[in-house]
Amino acid sequence: MAPKTNFPAHLESVENAMNNERMNNWKVYIACIIGHVFWGFSFFASRTALNIAHVFVLLSHRFLIAFLLMSLPAVRLVRLRGKGRRVLLLVLLGLAEPVVYFFGEQYGLLHSNTIFSGVMIAMIPIVCTLLAIPFLGERVSGGQVFFSLLSVGGVIGIGLLQKSSGSLDWIGVLALLVAVLSASAYTLISRGISKDFTAFERTYMMMLEGAVAFSVLALIQCRGSVSAYLQPLQNGTYLLSLLFLSVCCSVVAYFLSGYSIGKLSVARQTVFANLTTAVSIFAGAVFLHEPFSWESLMCCILILGGIYGVQHMASHEERAKTREG
Repeated sequence: MAPKTNFPAHLESVENAMNNERMNNWKVYIACIIGHVFWGFSFFASRTALNIAHVFVLLSHRFLIAFLLMSLPAVRLVRLRGKGRRVLLLVLLGLAEPVVYFFGEQYGLLHSNTIFSGVMIAMIPIVCTLLAIPFLGERVSGGQVFFSLLSVGGVIGIGLLQKSSGSLDWIGVLALLVAVLSASAYTLISRGISKDFTAFERTYMMMLEGAVAFSVLALIQCRGSVSAYLQPLQNGTYLLSLLFLSVCCSVVAYFLSGYSIGKLSVARQTVFANLTTAVSIFAGAVFLHEPFSWESLMCCILILGGIYGVQHMASHEERAKTREG
């Protein structure tokens, strides 16, 4: 008599595992999309607020309000369970982003033209993906790299379609390079400590460090004048923009980013960053009546196609491994 086999049961368990994985992935995808949609609209809100306040004053208000909001539940939710090196990595996370990143980005935009700055910021997902291979031991397929480059190509195309403003000098190049490396460090560190600290704890530390660093820079920019520091808060338009940047773009978006980083590989998570560019183009066209051409639409399709391709390739490879297991 032939021995009984549990092969059909094995197939059923594999199918159940795959269904559960797909359900969990959709939750993470939604978190990524919401976070980057908020960041896409942040350009519109920031542009409005910067017509009223200096950059460091705005960043100080933004992260100070975000920190205060998160401090309400922080007593119960924050537990620094790690010791030594892990807590140091948590501190380095907040230093990498928002502190160093925003500092590099702002000075990079000030000392470079829009095309070069757009191209440099678009390289963040690729740099993150490449650095994740040696530092996190992640594997990236050729298909994922191809679709990542496709999405980045869409961002670069949008940059080339824009009218270039500003001049390029070595300070701008260096500052944007710092922004790219700090954003990459944020992603790698956040994923590396995601098992030690919750998304809330990581976000809370980032808001704390951002509030402290940018408040110091804001007071320096205001030459120690508290009245000058508080004066923009009397403007209703500024307050609305500030609340959106603080609540949606800092607390919610960074929390969702931290959550998704702990669930997805670096290649799959960072490619969503290019969605921010597509959303910002849409927001500019709708709210600021900026030009939106067919070429811009094609570039946005490239961005979305690249994001889908990276996720599809990774899911296909994971399903194949699950069946083999």
